[in-house]
Amino acid sequence: MKLALIQMNSQPDRVYNLAQAERLMGNACSVERPDLIILPEHFDWTGGTPQDKRNAADVVPGGEAYEMVRAFARDHRVAVHAGSLLERVAGDARIFNTTVIFDSTGTEIGTYRKIHLFDITAPDGKRYLESATVAAGQELLIYEIGGFRVACAICYDLRFSRLFDRLASFGVDLFVLPAAFTRQTGKDHWEVLCRARAIEFQAFFAACGQCGTYLAPGNERRAMFGHSLVVDPWGQVIAGTGDKEGVLIAELDKSRVEAVRGMIPMSEHRVDLATFRINEARLGGPGLAAE
Repeated sequence: MKLALIQMNSQPDRVYNLAQAERLMGNACSVERPDLIILPEHFDWTGGTPQDKRNAADVVPGGEAYEMVRAFARDHRVAVHAGSLLERVAGDARIFNTTVIFDSTGTEIGTYRKIHLFDITAPDGKRYLESATVAAGQELLIYEIGGFRVACAICYDLRFSRLFDRLASFGVDLFVLPAAFTRQTGKDHWEVLCRARAIEFQAFFAACGQCGTYLAPGNERRAMFGHSLVVDPWGQVIAGTGDKEGVLIAELDKSRVEAVRGMIPMSEHRVDLATFRINEARLGGPGLAAE
């Protein structure tokens, strides 16, 4: 299966962002004829104030970003993993950070709403508070294309291995992670975590990022990391790019998944530890048993 990862530099400007996404997807199709196109997190809108994001959120199905990607998939006969867009929900003050998957006829085959919300303090003291605007999803999504079982996650989800453990238990061959990692966290954690998830669960890992800077509240420019990459089930980076917008192509061979799992049969060795007793020992004192 051939993937095309679309690395973008989205702004608080939907018209600009959708034109950029459509142009880059068109470039991918004119040169490589991919089986699956992957867009980054927030491909339709990045930055602005919390109220700007609420105002920019659109309906699923039927919104402007949704319809652009649906039409592209249909017209170019290509499946699209539409990174994430801002989804408005009737009667809810908050919005969702939502992935939508379209098959090569433009038919929606599933949605995933981001579960883990990015509420952190960066090394330079900047605060990120996604939960002020976004509500957490409650469901997981796995879909099939080209003989691959594909699992969905978004950006900050990457840090939570239990999510990937749960998805992997359903026989996943490829994880897809649209993201907008900050430059500060990305330089130290991005590749390490992507490779770790591929190695832990013996599956391909495709991570598609935002790059460049965007305008945040107070006219502050915030930098994103870029460096989209594809990792094989052995943990090797088989395709990667830098910090500029563009298209990254990778070809996946399902037999690689089978070969790695055959060499190290982790699924056969995995032990359910949920009922194990935990013994806590204190130096110089008796052990304490925790049920």
